[in-house]
Amino acid sequence: MKQDFFKYQAQTTPHPLAIEVSHAIGSYIYDTNNKKYLDFVAGVSACSLGHKHPRIIRAVKDQLDKYLHVMVYGEYIQQSAVELTKLLASHLPHPLEKTYLTNSGTEAIEGSLKLARRVTGRSQIIAAKLAYHGNTMGSMSVMGYEERKQAFRPLIPDTAFITFNDEKDIKQITRKTGAVILETIQGGAGFIEPKYEYLKKVKKQCEEVGALLILDEIQPGFGRTGKLFGFQNYDIIPDIVVMGKGMGGGLPIGAFTASTTMMDQLQDNPKLGHITTFGGNPVIAAAALATLQEITESDVMAATLEKEKLFRSLLIHPLIKEVRGLGLMLAFITPSAEITNQVILKCQDHGLILFWLLFEPLAIRITPPLTISESEIREGCQIILTVLDQIQDIKI
Repeated sequence: MKQDFFKYQAQTTPHPLAIEVSHAIGSYIYDTNNKKYLDFVAGVSACSLGHKHPRIIRAVKDQLDKYLHVMVYGEYIQQSAVELTKLLASHLPHPLEKTYLTNSGTEAIEGSLKLARRVTGRSQIIAAKLAYHGNTMGSMSVMGYEERKQAFRPLIPDTAFITFNDEKDIKQITRKTGAVILETIQGGAGFIEPKYEYLKKVKKQCEEVGALLILDEIQPGFGRTGKLFGFQNYDIIPDIVVMGKGMGGGLPIGAFTASTTMMDQLQDNPKLGHITTFGGNPVIAAAALATLQEITESDVMAATLEKEKLFRSLLIHPLIKEVRGLGLMLAFITPSAEITNQVILKCQDHGLILFWLLFEPLAIRITPPLTISESEIREGCQIILTVLDQIQDIKI
């Protein structure tokens, strides 16, 4: 199977990790030799409730027995999608109440950018340096990392970039600006949190000049930071919130939510202002609904902050320079990219899955399922410390 993987399936990097997956359950992934790997990545923050969560599996199977795809998005009334968007509205602050369901986070970003231009009539979009919002052409246009973009230019014009957490740059938001798009917590840049009420100051400037604030919650959203959405930690309400990854419990989905007044502008002038065939797919929506119900009805969300404390208490080592992030959106920083690479690869050999961040070569991602247990956290951190000791001995 490995030969066929490399021959027939397009790759995203020259050296994929290439674990041959047999099955996965809870916090573990098993390969075809039945070796188990403790999963500290959760499909890059996508498997919020771990692998094969019974509530999600049950919801998917129940929906499979009813119907699959029946019509393009927004034409027929389908119970799972209606219940999902209604439940989302009940957990979001006013006026965030109407949700457009998409197939992925990057498609939701595209929809949010279109909505902002439609509402404001302005073309300029301001994003942050080192931002990552996805890899389609619109999302790539607001990616703040030229090395990843230059091979695909020209991209969408009239985009500008400011430095995250730099208050001086906020004045670049003017009456020409249609929207500012920011990650609530910068992901690819190294899990950088907003400081000194930065997001509130950006929102204030947006309000003064008539621009919209779009917050990308694709990574921090759905309970990973101790709140359902990361922005709820910072006393801020965006005009448009974008979500994805963890909302599907392991199935592909995205969404963007805004006020009814704004969202209804995609209905007309022109009609079909945003359209998708498979967005709101009933099986996917059923999985997302089960995920949202479990996260909001259990203590799993509140427990993320206690689990963060445990991680921080355990991840102490001369080769760990700092631990960044919030809740179970964490990254630890090593002294060099070489050490980062060694830790990730050696930990995999020892049965622990870690991963890189896009633009910060010193960072190692820790985004496990929200359901991970205390004993599993201790097990994984011990592997990390053992590997770091081995690397340190070699360096010495």
